[in-house]
Amino acid sequence: MSAPLLPTLNAGLNAAAAVAIVTGVLAIRRRRVGVHRAAMLTAFGVSTAFLVSYVVYHYQAGSRPFPGGGWLRTAYLTILLTHTVLAVVIVPLVLTTLYRALTCQFARHVRIARWTFPFWLYVSVTGVVVDWMLYRG
Repeated sequence: MSAPLLPTLNAGLNAAAAVAIVTGVLAIRRRRVGVHRAAMLTAFGVSTAFLVSYVVYHYQAGSRPFPGGGWLRTAYLTILLTHTVLAVVIVPLVLTTLYRALTCQFARHVRIARWTFPFWLYVSVTGVVVDWMLYRG
């Protein structure tokens, strides 16, 4: 896939991850463990595909400065900063949460998942917002 198409793919992968995360949380709240497992594994797979695509894009194309100014630039940079910091934080959280689920450490899984869920969802949604602001806004 060519570099110019990757930002659109990345936004789609982030959106798909957000949908899968919300689906998984709603499923477990309804005690639908199988649906929860499938949704969260999907979110993990899609997020992993995003990370690979993101690295490939930035390797090929480098970085792109925000084209706007004023308050919009301030908003963009604020969203980007929080997104970036939490994107780094979320990797070990997701891996630990997934490990605890796969090794049947469910009490420990639930404790960390309560933190993982909002951070992961925030990173996925703001990934779409950052893409929109940078490439389509």
